[in-house]
Amino acid sequence: MSEIVEIVKERTDGGEDGVDTEPTGPFVALGERLRDAAEAFAGHGDAVPDILAGMVDDVDRALREELEIFPVCHHSPASALAMVRRLREKQPQVVYLELCEDLRPLIDELHNCQLPVALQAFATEIDGFPARWAPLSVVAPITEASAEYQAIAYALGTPGVELVLVDRSTDHVFQWNRPAPEAEEPTPPAEAGEGDPDGEGELHGDAVGIEIGALRPGFAELEAYLLHHGKVRHWSEWWDQYVEQPLAGADYTTYRQVMVMIGSLFRRLRPQDHARQAVDEDRERYMWTRMREHLATSGADPERCLYVCGAFHAASRVEEFGLASEAEPFPISPRTETAWRYGLIPSSHSAIEAQFGLAPGAVSIAAASWRRTIGRTRLKPFRLEGRKTTKKRATKATGTTRAAPAAGGAPVTDQLSGFLQAPPEPHLLDEDELLGWCVDIVRLARRNHYLASTADAIAVFETSILLAGMRGRARPTPYDFEDAAVTCIEKDRVPGRRDVRRLCEILLGGDRVGSVGYDALPPLARDVLDRLAPLGLNLTARTKQRALLDLRQHPELAPCSDLLWMLRRLLGDVVRPIMGARTLGERSIQESWDLTLGRDQRALVQIGYEGVTIEQVLERRLREAVRAPDATAATALDAVEEALLYLDSPRLGNDLGNRAVELLAAERTVDGAPRVLRGIRRLLAHYRGTEDGPPAWSEAFVTGGYAHYCTLLPTAFADEEAGPRQVGAMLGFLFGMESFALSLGCERTQLELAVRQSHPSAPDKVALHWAAMARLELISQAELRARCDELLANPLVVPAFPRYLSGFIQALEAVPTLAPFVVELLSKAFARLPDATLLPWLPQLISTLRKEAGELVPVLVREAGRTFPGGLAELDGWTPPWDAPAGAEPAAEEASATPVNRAVAELLAAHPESCSSVATLLGVAGEWRSLPAADPADSAGELVARHPESAQAVAALLAPAG
Repeated sequence: MSEIVEIVKERTDGGEDGVDTEPTGPFVALGERLRDAAEAFAGHGDAVPDILAGMVDDVDRALREELEIFPVCHHSPASALAMVRRLREKQPQVVYLELCEDLRPLIDELHNCQLPVALQAFATEIDGFPARWAPLSVVAPITEASAEYQAIAYALGTPGVELVLVDRSTDHVFQWNRPAPEAEEPTPPAEAGEGDPDGEGELHGDAVGIEIGALRPGFAELEAYLLHHGKVRHWSEWWDQYVEQPLAGADYTTYRQVMVMIGSLFRRLRPQDHARQAVDEDRERYMWTRMREHLATSGADPERCLYVCGAFHAASRVEEFGLASEAEPFPISPRTETAWRYGLIPSSHSAIEAQFGLAPGAVSIAAASWRRTIGRTRLKPFRLEGRKTTKKRATKATGTTRAAPAAGGAPVTDQLSGFLQAPPEPHLLDEDELLGWCVDIVRLARRNHYLASTADAIAVFETSILLAGMRGRARPTPYDFEDAAVTCIEKDRVPGRRDVRRLCEILLGGDRVGSVGYDALPPLARDVLDRLAPLGLNLTARTKQRALLDLRQHPELAPCSDLLWMLRRLLGDVVRPIMGARTLGERSIQESWDLTLGRDQRALVQIGYEGVTIEQVLERRLREAVRAPDATAATALDAVEEALLYLDSPRLGNDLGNRAVELLAAERTVDGAPRVLRGIRRLLAHYRGTEDGPPAWSEAFVTGGYAHYCTLLPTAFADEEAGPRQVGAMLGFLFGMESFALSLGCERTQLELAVRQSHPSAPDKVALHWAAMARLELISQAELRARCDELLANPLVVPAFPRYLSGFIQALEAVPTLAPFVVELLSKAFARLPDATLLPWLPQLISTLRKEAGELVPVLVREAGRTFPGGLAELDGWTPPWDAPAGAEPAAEEASATPVNRAVAELLAAHPESCSSVATLLGVAGEWRSLPAADPADSAGELVARHPESAQAVAALLAPAG
């Protein structure tokens, strides 16, 4: 205990606890006893006596307030039970709730949801905050086993009851938590929990969490001390043992006093320079200001009102505390111009635990404890069953409404002393419950491939009792049972998908996942579900749904297919195609889809914040993508393609294409050249197949790109940061679009000058430069072959030869006719290089080709297949074309006149006028040669003449009747 006293001295030194007044009223005796005990233990002049006396004073102050304060803890079954009892007893007319005030419209939609769900405020268009913060998101999860939900259900289900949210708006959440100027990200607001390193909070994403009644020590030393001496592992376990269980059966007055005392303790032990201190105090000023404003405008009786807030805020010491405060109203800053969107998203127990740093399974255990207590006490909680049911229940409750004495006006009695002095109530071991857990966990373990048996169930039972005894508990808690199950059943490795700890969570309540009802969904989400209704699937189910579309037999499903492809573009794997594809000019006649819209409902809801229809959202995103600061010409071309694929909108495609022309002209690097080349090729191929042909923007893009890349080509050849892939793509654009560009008025001289002015030094770029010169006929094929032969003959250049070869392969995109030469070059390298040079060189060659020219290697393979013989028998007598003697070429030409082509040759020889005219037009002089005699052994005509029966039968079949 002396350790924690030293911590308290250090943390509270120089604090403001010494300004507290002496306790008055019924708590005088308790305050004196606590002070005397603290002084006897810690000595005079210590901070501990003042802290304990101040706690009693905070309790007295909160209970004497005219407006009844109901202190709660987030997701606490004890708080929910006390709330149910108090609401049924008092039946207040106004309920003030500590929750962001701008989330109030969402509360009415909880009728249509299955808990747990989260209220969400979302903003992508921000104004007044740094742009790097976008998007902004705030979530407030709601579970049934929470006091806030019971208050909400009571207010919505009882006529004449008003629910008022009084906490700061979501806009102020970020206003009041600005980071330092050098910070990159916004500081997590006061309610934000710890991070989610395991990814368990995926349902909430990276949203900021808002919780009502966060109660946790303000510094790690105190929490570590409590966990160590409480013999527990997590704060949730400590809270359940020392707060939840003792308060579950306590009366309302005792509950209030204990909760305010705990809130005061954690508040007073928090360091005065804590980052959240100023924010929490401003929130309290904000809430009391809003409540006084509402009481003044509505004329409500404070004795008929109830203020539900965290126990931490119930022990507030700000000047604005209380309705009788004479402090000036707290100045509330206006909201920014940020456009906030509001909606409900599914939540889960694991998401809440990850969001707020709770122990895994804590919320599930709390929900199970809530259900057991409700069943044992036969207490009827408040629930939102649906709009129709709620109206009937509300009408019935109208006649039974009765007013109970308000706690604020009732005399305050000291129930705290008795609670603190009373020994813990003995809890007898419930063997039936524990045995049921042990049997069920063994059954679950066997289903998940564990080799568990009845002996393991007995071991878990005995170990649970043993652990509870070691931790000072009369009966095992779910945490004891969970530790015992892991100890007795868990193996060295997990045989299935779930380990034993996860199976315990499932057994004790499971990770319940909520859902948002159809009526509570945004208009876009409802529109999506309506348009997919012809598929006949239950799209709200959490299981994976398989959609089969036969568009040939059922063309009416084509709109569903179009919508699914748009959802695929916006939601990713939430909508996943199993069969079928969509490209420019291609549509599948059969498609198969896996849909998880029910399980990933959050993604669909957040899309609904951006527009009314899915087409509107997609168009907006495409326009934003091309207008973004980091947009490139390749990005714009991709957007044009998607506009044609998904929206079939030539108008939008033209707008995005014009933006692509602007972006290309503004680019000063060639990093995006490969994507630009592939994109414009696909689009031009698509447009040439349409009735209208290429649009005006594509012509401007080709002419502008031709001039742009000609200008950048010398720089790219010399720049070390521009790789061979980028330079090869530039040459591919210039040579591939050359005919189109020349027809639009470009000059080839510009390209020739750019190539002549280029002087590369890197081997791969040198090869690209030589290929470009050969394509422009600046060097001959023989000269190019001679240069490469010199490279192979130079032993100093051989180690770098793979880079030369990589450059030639990159050039195939621009000069595809170079493929035979590259095959020749590679063949010469393998034929001429000795093994001592070739074997160390091969790994470098393979890695270079894989890294820099992987997609072009198949071109080489096909060319090699045409060059080399197809079998081993022909290989011995085969001579490579580049090694064949010059005199053998005419013989080869003569031998190529096979009987298959003889009919064509005879036709051209019989009517030479057409060929002669073309030759004259091209300026080619030549003489007609006589055809060689046909070989009777190989003549098809000889075969037909020898066996005329088949030809005569065909002629008779084709002859007209009669």
